[in-house]
Amino acid sequence: MPERRHPGSGYAAARLLARPRRESAAGLPAGLHPAAQNAGWEGVLFVPENISPAAPAPFMLALHGATGDGERMANRWREAAERHGVIVLAPSSLERTWDVLTTGYGPDVARIDRALAEAFAKLNVDTSRVYIEGFSDGASYALSLGLANGDLFTHVIANSPGFFTVPALIGKPRFLFTHGTEDTVLPIARTSRLLVPQFQRAGYDVTYHEFEGGHRLTDEIMALSLEWAGAPAR
Repeated sequence: MPERRHPGSGYAAARLLARPRRESAAGLPAGLHPAAQNAGWEGVLFVPENISPAAPAPFMLALHGATGDGERMANRWREAAERHGVIVLAPSSLERTWDVLTTGYGPDVARIDRALAEAFAKLNVDTSRVYIEGFSDGASYALSLGLANGDLFTHVIANSPGFFTVPALIGKPRFLFTHGTEDTVLPIARTSRLLVPQFQRAGYDVTYHEFEGGHRLTDEIMALSLEWAGAPAR
């Protein structure tokens, strides 16, 4: 991992500008809220029933894997998010996967920033528990955006990642890596077992969990992820 440096500006440096509001927002009804037409992003925002609109709640940006989309990702996390009281924003990538794997940082960073700005304007977010999570390609993207936006994200959850890129380094978020020992899509020996030591040597707070199984996001891993991030089941 390169030495820490000041981030560049703009979406090409993977920098996100949206931030939670300091004042209370009106809130949204519980349930799934798809992005409006012409909102500048696509995907779904999920608000659990067991949170109070008046109280700041944990918030998670959840990034799907290749060929996935935000709606499927939101539905995958819905039960765990309800149980743990976590708001979930699940955007869709512009192409079949995230921009860093196609054209480079820019288009998807901008779409995610618009989605975050909309969510932060409508919801009370606990600034001490702002998570970014991803699975597979989404996990690789979460690692990269987490490194570049440690002034926004407090916890980075990488479930079965493959790599990371470093357009910028700022802040010191905590990192959780999980990976199946029988993963044939992104084999653990060539991915997490190499990535984790790099983050540790760079001085990040890293938790690493291997599990028996393949390339999948299980109910157990989702619960473990949210417990680790400070959102216990209610």
